[in-house]
Amino acid sequence: MNTTVAQWGNSLALRIPKIFADQIGLTKDSEVELTVEKDRIVVKKFCALKELLSQITPENRHPETDIGSPVGKEIW
Repeated sequence: MNTTVAQWGNSLALRIPKIFADQIGLTKDSEVELTVEKDRIVVKKFCALKELLSQITPENRHPETDIGSPVGKEIW
């Protein structure tokens, strides 16, 4: 799908078609992460730590791992 780059103050802006926004859950005022990879601008939905932690459930939580006794100056 093609779109046009527009001027927005001193910046440039792209309109994200609704079909794309819906696919990754973007809404008005969503935060996104922009990166440049070679000759591409990549837009990813920004996931805050709070949002990621809210997805942890008893069913998908990993068990604790025993890493042995403290070594050196480690105190638990």
